[in-house]
Amino acid sequence: MNRNLSVLFICFFLISLCIPDLLAQRTYTTTSKKAIGFYEEGKAQYRLRYMLEAEELLLKAIKTDEKFQEPHLVLAELYWDQKKYDEAIDMYSKGLSINESFYPPGFVNKGNLEIRMARYADARISFEKYLEFASSASKRIGEAKRGIRQAEFALEALKNPVSFNPVRLPDAINSPDDEYWPSLSADEQTLIFTRLVGSGDGLHMQEDFYVSYHDSLSWSEAISTGKPLNTFDNEGAQSISANGKTMVYTVCNRKGIIGRCDLYFSEKFGDEWSEPVNMGYPINTKHKETQPSLSSDGRILYFVSDRPGGFGKQDIWMSKLDINGKWSTPVNLGDKINTPGFESSPFIHHDNQTLYFSSNYHLGMGGFDLFYSRRDKEGKWQAASNLGSPINTQRDEIGLIINAKGNMAFYASDISSTTGKDIYQFELYEEARPIEVSYMKGKVYNGRTRQALKANFELYDLADGALVTSSFSDFRNGEFLICIPTDRNYMLNVSREGYLFYSENFSLEGVFHLDEPFKKNIPLKEILVGKSIVLRNVFFETDDFQLKPESKTELDKVVTLLRNNPELRVEISGHTDNQGGEEYNQELSEKRAASVVEYLIAEGIEDDRLVAKGYGFNVPIDTNETAEGRANNRRTELKVIE
Repeated sequence: MNRNLSVLFICFFLISLCIPDLLAQRTYTTTSKKAIGFYEEGKAQYRLRYMLEAEELLLKAIKTDEKFQEPHLVLAELYWDQKKYDEAIDMYSKGLSINESFYPPGFVNKGNLEIRMARYADARISFEKYLEFASSASKRIGEAKRGIRQAEFALEALKNPVSFNPVRLPDAINSPDDEYWPSLSADEQTLIFTRLVGSGDGLHMQEDFYVSYHDSLSWSEAISTGKPLNTFDNEGAQSISANGKTMVYTVCNRKGIIGRCDLYFSEKFGDEWSEPVNMGYPINTKHKETQPSLSSDGRILYFVSDRPGGFGKQDIWMSKLDINGKWSTPVNLGDKINTPGFESSPFIHHDNQTLYFSSNYHLGMGGFDLFYSRRDKEGKWQAASNLGSPINTQRDEIGLIINAKGNMAFYASDISSTTGKDIYQFELYEEARPIEVSYMKGKVYNGRTRQALKANFELYDLADGALVTSSFSDFRNGEFLICIPTDRNYMLNVSREGYLFYSENFSLEGVFHLDEPFKKNIPLKEILVGKSIVLRNVFFETDDFQLKPESKTELDKVVTLLRNNPELRVEISGHTDNQGGEEYNQELSEKRAASVVEYLIAEGIEDDRLVAKGYGFNVPIDTNETAEGRANNRRTELKVIE
């Protein structure tokens, strides 16, 4: 057998597997030999993918005998194959109406098409018809029952629409080409997206990254990110970290990759992106890994894979970055998120509690719908919720992201018939919003030389000492951005070897909205005699010297500082405001300083390295005329004395 005939045989075999069982039958619902002849020749042309010839022959068979069911049903399949969905539904209706019991699976096919075309009431009837005629052993009973639930869900969603008013982003971002997969930094000043553009050789289209920057007024004209991110191949489905300094993205069918699609990462230093690096095992496998989403601190990676061990055809997985910079073995997100179908386009919000994703199997409006899920108190994902109609339609909705504030969503759509696929934004209704996240941004530098520094940032929940997020400043310019969720109290610790740490306190419990982010430049002090820092997260009961439990996280940082610098001797000093008498405040400040020293000694720090001293209200750092000023004066300090 020559090569061309071999290929033809393989194609014929594969195509024939996709045509319904009824094509294989040898008894007919007509006695007309002429009609049967047209029908058999039409089937043969369909198998060979000669669609026009097949359609013409099948229509001749129907014209010859209008009661001949088989050509109606095969023609319906042909129209479906050509994405002529209305014609396919119409042909199913005509064919099945001749004898409803002849081919019950046709009702499931018709119902699926009606879901696709948002004809939900008709779809419910079609699925119910299948159940009426199918035997208890029929293979598609589960599919039909699920189809009924989906149709009923969609009808109810249409009766109760959610608020939705999509606005196309300006022409500085959207162009005559297709734009999709938006990624937004936490400060909403950097937008990176994928654009489908003509290749340099003019022979094909390729996906490249483009970036636009927002000032106080508008978005800048989007420009290509250029090399090394963009190549002559396709790059897309990217995610950027909250500070806009790390990108993870998808590469498929390229030399040097491990599987069909792999994840790559690049870091931005100053204005330049580093050479992209394949993330390797265990993230990438011989299967497909795609559509990444980074947590706000860049230490948790969510992505889509069809690797073994999942719940369906394509699942969402998660991996964590350990203290040694290694990614853990990915973990499946479980059956609250993943289904027997396809899940795609995960987006973990900066609150690290709310996940948005697409699925074609969770109950929805048809195709891929957008869903969200939240973690419970134990960190487990709750049942997924559909974002509702009209956000979701019978078409595919994928690639949704939410800004840090949680009030604005971005996604790509081809809802306009004139501009192709563009990026839109819309205000997300209240119920589907994540926890609002603010952020702190600025620069870290040497307080003496003003030189920019790379420093570690750690944000802790004061209630339990849990690390909420961590990051670092850019070593070239000292710039940083760290996300801060609302409705909790936090401690921020900024540290670098050879320097005293900097601490900040954010009292946000019960605060659900912040009008402005925190902007602060942080001078780190070298470990030199006479240098001091305020321990802003050491707390005492009112008019008492007993340490509050929330103080433990900050005090443990002091323990670490002293252990890492065993030659240090420090003074722990207590300070008060001017409320009350001088003797009372002097005694209170001394006892508070002593309480801190006692904690440090209990943690193994030698007592001869520690001095406790109280200053009462004699060394204020702010006015005592305001509540805010008095709060600043009530403090504990650490000073290097040797």
